[in-house]
Amino acid sequence: MAIRLDPRSEVGYRVRLIERYLEDAEDAYRPGDLRGAVASSQLAAENATKAVVAVYRVPSWTHDPSHELGEPVDWMPQALRPSAEELAEVAELLAPERGRATYGEPARGLTPWEIYGREDAEEALEHARRALELMMIILRGLEAI
Repeated sequence: MAIRLDPRSEVGYRVRLIERYLEDAEDAYRPGDLRGAVASSQLAAENATKAVVAVYRVPSWTHDPSHELGEPVDWMPQALRPSAEELAEVAELLAPERGRATYGEPARGLTPWEIYGREDAEEALEHARRALELMMIILRGLEAI
């Protein structure tokens, strides 16, 4: 049985996820939940990338969807390609944080709450905000919203 996807519905779903994850990241950052800020930032960037992928095909369950933008980038108008490539870079950069924010660094005996500093959380938040911005540029350019 083939999975059918309504791209507008999937994009709308992903946009709602991004908005909530970014809100969660900012809410976590303010009182100092640095692990929570990083974890939610990663999820925002992941879903921003999946929103763009959803315009072309069903996104996978991977936490690093950066590679899924490869073929769609070739189908995009030339003016949108740099934004899509940057979005893929942001997703790839934050993807490892999914595991680290969940499990920490077991080999070093560090829990997720012990590995992040304020700078890490600020940087993750900036990347998540940029992912949202890039996604909006791309989707508006594709008229997918």
